[in-house]
This record gives sequence, C-alpha cells and structure tokens, in this order.
Amino acid sequence: MLRRRLCSLLSSSILIPSFKPNPTLQPLRLIQCQRPILTPKVPVVFEGIRAYSLLSLNDLRDKVPRKQKTRKGRGIGSGKGKTAGRGNKGQRARGSGKLGFEGGQTPLRRRLPKRGFKNPFSLTFQPVGLGKIAKLINAGKIDSSELITMKTLKDTVAIGKQIKDGVRLMGRGAEQIKWPIHLEISRVTVRAKEAVEAAGGSVRRVYYNKLGFRALLKPEWFEKKGRLLPKAARPPPKQRDKVDSIGRLPAPTKPIPFSVEEKEEASSSSA
Repeated sequence: MLRRRLCSLLSSSILIPSFKPNPTLQPLRLIQCQRPILTPKVPVVFEGIRAYSLLSLNDLRDKVPRKQKTRKGRGIGSGKGKTAGRGNKGQRARGSGKLGFEGGQTPLRRRLPKRGFKNPFSLTFQPVGLGKIAKLINAGKIDSSELITMKTLKDTVAIGKQIKDGVRLMGRGAEQIKWPIHLEISRVTVRAKEAVEAAGGSVRRVYYNKLGFRALLKPEWFEKKGRLLPKAARPPPKQRDKVDSIGRLPAPTKPIPFSVEEKEEASSSSA
C-alpha cells in the first residue's frame, strides 16, 4: 500500500506548476489528461513541492496480538474441532491430569534428595536495645514511671510493624539507663536484665499466643468486630521455663511485684 501511494505521489503531486496568465498572449487550449501539456511559449513558475505526510488517520490500527487465541471445538474446518486436539478416550482427554503426575513413574519431587530442616516450633523475636528505649524516654515519648510493654514500644515506633512472635530486649546502650524502668517483654538477654536491675528497675518475661498478641497490640480490632478481648493463654510446656508469667489483657500500666515484700508494700500502699 505504501509503494502504491508513493507511485501516485510521484506521478501526480511532485512539481505541480502554477500557471500565471499573461494578458499579451492568447489563451491556450488545454487537453484533459493526467499531466498538463506545457508549451514553451507559456512561462511556467514552479512554487515548490507540496508537503505530503506518509502517515494518515486511516493508517492507524489497534494494537492487536500477533498470535490469535486458538478457538477449540468450533468445527472440523478449524483444525481443532471435535476432540479439540485431545485425541480419543483417555485420562488426559477427559480433563487435566494431577499436577506433577508423570505417567505412574516416581515423580521428580520424590526422586530428588531432601536438604535442610525447618523447625515448625521456632520463634522469631524482634530485637530492641536499651539505648533506643532511653532515647525515647529522654525525648518524652515514653513515660519511665509507667510500665513499658510491647504495645508501648510499638506505639512509639521503637520496634517495627513486623512483630511475629514477640520482642527481645537487648543490652545495646545499657550504660544510658540511669533510672529505674519496668518492662514486660517476651525475652531478655543477661546483660540487659543486669543493667535494668542495677538501675533499680525490673524486667518480666510474659507469654502471649497469636491471638493474645494481636489483642495486646491492636485491641481496637476486636472492638471494631464487636468481639470481647480473649483471655490470656497459658504457655506450652516447652516455654514454661522461659517465661515468668502469663501476659495480661488489655495492656497493663503497672508492673507486678516479684517478691513477697514488694507485694506487701503494694498492698499496704493501696490500703
């Protein structure tokens, strides 16, 4: 189509002269044809070549895929009629086979050897250092007189949103803790616990299951769904020696005294 257009362009549109009549000369009689007949007596003035674009609106087409989708079962003339390319009578002719089925032989997933081991009971704790907590206390985002829970750390962006099984208190920046603080977290290192207790504070390891952990961090979710907060769950046997108590719901604001003397002092002060 482009070649035909170029030929017609060269034959009719290039170098079209414009005639300027001369009053002194007699009018000439033109013969109808594709190309005008010019005589040497008529002065011809060429104004130039007419601009012509090779792209027109009727050349625009939609962006269609090169390979059209094969329509199966639409008659013998289509080449994919009747059985639609599935052959005759068989397991694969009646539907799709089982994923990974290799005709009865041992499949590849069973021929390959096993490598590695993934512990289904492993726990992932998000670490947070004492230096970061001290920085937030100095900035006024955390009140050191109240109990610091994992919800407090999440609300003050001391830990990220990807909290899976709990929080582990680390000893990074332990020298910045110079006043008593009380914390309730999932795990704590020996260095962090010694630094907090040396400053007159306390650290309690609490247990929350998946549902209880959600109720601790997002209690508004249960209120939005019209549900009550769940009761605190007891730790499994393998974790009983790694925690000090069961987590409380909703998020507590006062610490639990450890020793009997602290309990008596708390009861006498309340009385």
